Amino acid sequence: MSGRLDGKIALVTGAARGIGRAQAVRFAQEGADIVAVDVCGPIDTVVTPPSGRADLDETVSAIRAAGRRVEPHVVDVRDLEALRTAVTRSAHSLGGLDIVCATAGISSSGPALDLDETTWQTMLDVNLTGVWHTCTATAPHLIDRGGGSMILTSSIAGLRGLVGVAHYTAAKHGVVGLMRALAKELAPHRVRVNTVHPTNVNTTVIQNDSVRRVFRPDRENPTIEEFAEAATSMNMLQVPWIEPEDVANASLFLASDEARYITSVALPVDAGSTQR
Repeated sequence: MSGRLDGKIALVTGAARGIGRAQAVRFAQEGADIVAVDVCGPIDTVVTPPSGRADLDETVSAIRAAGRRVEPHVVDVRDLEALRTAVTRSAHSLGGLDIVCATAGISSSGPALDLDETTWQTMLDVNLTGVWHTCTATAPHLIDRGGGSMILTSSIAGLRGLVGVAHYTAAKHGVVGLMRALAKELAPHRVRVNTVHPTNVNTTVIQNDSVRRVFRPDRENPTIEEFAEAATSMNMLQVPWIEPEDVANASLFLASDEARYITSVALPVDAGSTQR
């Protein structure tokens, strides 16, 4: 590895698995020490199997195998005070904070007019307010370091409307608005703020029976091959989904000095989905 993040300290939420784990491990491979945050438990309204402490421990092991320091925290991003406490403790212990990946998120589905208020509110609380919590808890530490980079994980649903996930689409569009406002507010402090927008990513968020049935309502128990066929139709490039490492690599670029003059940008990592 080239050491593109040597001497940097990065915080990643949703680090127990999926995109968050990929970001944490990739950043560690490039020289960063990591603050790894995850709820490690179930969230109401979500049918996807939850992450657990064993998942976070696996992330920690991979970071240490890369030769970097890591501090794990089991924190719900909806709890601002707990998040602030974890961030402050690790920033003091590791020597500061330079990079933030606000990646923790949930998914659920249902027609907009059929969503109950709890499902709607939980989505916004985690996927939008949780991102704001992450930014507000970490920004002072980036400012203290004289600058840094925030990468907020949105979705193709933050750039276009998707059927059956109005609450998710609203939250992910909100992340883009938050990014653009923060980019202006934090620019005087040399803190850059950008979003990444993945298409479907090969994680447990999509690789489950519930999501497969949404994509293939014509099948009672769709196979992964039938799901892949339907998912491919979303993208311009002929792939059904991308890998977490693809999002991590885009995030690495935005975190690195190679992107030192890039801020307030919404970067699709989407196999052409938003332009199809």
